[in-house]
Amino acid sequence: MAVIKIVGLGAGELEQLPLGIYNMLTRAKHVFLRTKEHPVVGNLEAEGMTYTSFDHVYEEHDQFEDVYEAIVQTLLEESKDKEIIYAVPGHPFVAERTVQLLVEKEADIDVQGGQSFLDPLFASLQIDPIEGFQFVDATSFVKEELQLRHHLIFCQVYDNFIASEVKLALMDRFLPDDYDVYIVTAAGTSFEEIKKVPLYMLDHEAELNNLTSVYIPPVLDDSLLYQEFTTLRQIIATLRGPNGCPWDKEQTNESLKKYLIEEAYELLDAIDEEDDEHIVEELGDVLLQVMLHAQIGEDEGWFSIDEVIQGLSEKMVRRHPHVFGGREVTGTKEVVANWNEIKKEEKGEPASILASIPTGLPGLMKAYELQKKAAKVGFDWDDVAPMMQKVEEELREFIQERESGSSQERMAGEFGDLLFALVNVARYYQIDPEEAIRMTCKKFMRRFSYIEECVAAQGYKVEEMTLEQLDAFWEEAKKEE
Repeated sequence: MAVIKIVGLGAGELEQLPLGIYNMLTRAKHVFLRTKEHPVVGNLEAEGMTYTSFDHVYEEHDQFEDVYEAIVQTLLEESKDKEIIYAVPGHPFVAERTVQLLVEKEADIDVQGGQSFLDPLFASLQIDPIEGFQFVDATSFVKEELQLRHHLIFCQVYDNFIASEVKLALMDRFLPDDYDVYIVTAAGTSFEEIKKVPLYMLDHEAELNNLTSVYIPPVLDDSLLYQEFTTLRQIIATLRGPNGCPWDKEQTNESLKKYLIEEAYELLDAIDEEDDEHIVEELGDVLLQVMLHAQIGEDEGWFSIDEVIQGLSEKMVRRHPHVFGGREVTGTKEVVANWNEIKKEEKGEPASILASIPTGLPGLMKAYELQKKAAKVGFDWDDVAPMMQKVEEELREFIQERESGSSQERMAGEFGDLLFALVNVARYYQIDPEEAIRMTCKKFMRRFSYIEECVAAQGYKVEEMTLEQLDAFWEEAKKEE
């Protein structure tokens, strides 16, 4: 395969082209252009340059990556038996995806330079990239990776559609609608134009073209970055730092355990309420507990949130080979089976099949998980009848202990047996006992609130009413449901 000579057309003016590049382009038999929409092309054409542009390829594909692949394939075909010249805007190694694709495909290339627009752009905007700078292709970027604390430049903002994509991505990152941004066209040329506009007006500019970039000044107001994970991490570190909050500094992983449980249950309540705003708040409270535990680990030199995230990411990829690997699955059951098998391989054979049940689970949930594990190896009834008989047996035993005046400890033991038997019935009917008791508690709260309202409406306090009167209101509450 012959050499592909790649030539940079510079920032936008013919006078900026080196004489050698000018001679090469005007004397060549034929030149391939990624786009003819560049100011020097008309001048070079007038000087005798003949060319084929790839502008039509953009109309044939929906994705830019497909456009670039198509251009590269044509260049590779054309260069099979002869040397060709391929000209691109600016410098071939600055924001030029087709050149990178040629490198990836190990094509024989000879880059002939060209002036990048970056140096004149820095000069025109009077910014120093050493302060922190991110250069982004506006046609292909991930909004979560944008560094808003840095000087941020989007190149290839050549139409209103792309400008709209940039605008929406920045708004999704919570930049205010009126945040000042700069539209820079033909930086470093005699027809350079810099226009400051509020963010919401970015896609309303009619003069966007191939030489247009958008500059986003660094965000200096910390309150605009509250959605950033790094900001949250710094807030938690400050709370635990020398000048932080006395309460936060006193906490340990042990002291925070109860709060994590409380916040988890408050999140469950929000989910039951189907209240999105409340869910967001409670998810934040759960995340706070995670961040505090991780910060304690970092303060003590044990671990950091980075290790937590890394471990979780590795586990998710490892346990989803049907997503991140080549394994195929037929449905959810196979996914669960694969998960359990991979988990077993990771952790090895436990001393007991019950060893993997967390000791800190709430009682009903733990009973459910213990029974489920035991059932997997056959320690289970096939029918609900003996389960119900066990409930009746445990109830009789509890009553016997009560009537015989047994100790509180013996009565508690029998009562626990009764609850354990009831959990077995719940499991048979695929009822989550923890969820069931939560539903009942909510129902009790709802009905008791009704009683309080009725009593207050009559000018009394609850403690002033008889049980019969309160029970009558309770029955009313049941009818209201």
